[in-house]
Amino acid sequence: MTVKEAVKVAIGYVLELFDQEKITNVGLEEVDFEESSGCWHVTVGFSRAWDYEKNAFAALGGTTLGGPRRTYKTVTIQDRDGSVLSVKNRDVGVPA
Repeated sequence: MTVKEAVKVAIGYVLELFDQEKITNVGLEEVDFEESSGCWHVTVGFSRAWDYEKNAFAALGGTTLGGPRRTYKTVTIQDRDGSVLSVKNRDVGVPA
């Protein structure tokens, strides 16, 4: 499996898995191949409806404050057959 194939599998899986949540801003964040396990670890970022912060004035005007927060998931894919083994939260820390 190539890097591009692993990314395609991961993003497709995230889109399907979180379909009911109407996620937006889906994008690749990072890719890593682990030789010892033969697995790809692909981190995908996206936004959910509740990730858009609004205040009363912004809500009236239909705008948001800054950009949406993002959720990050790491999708683990078996290299030999392309099967998804897990989807886990990817902690990126809290800004200071």
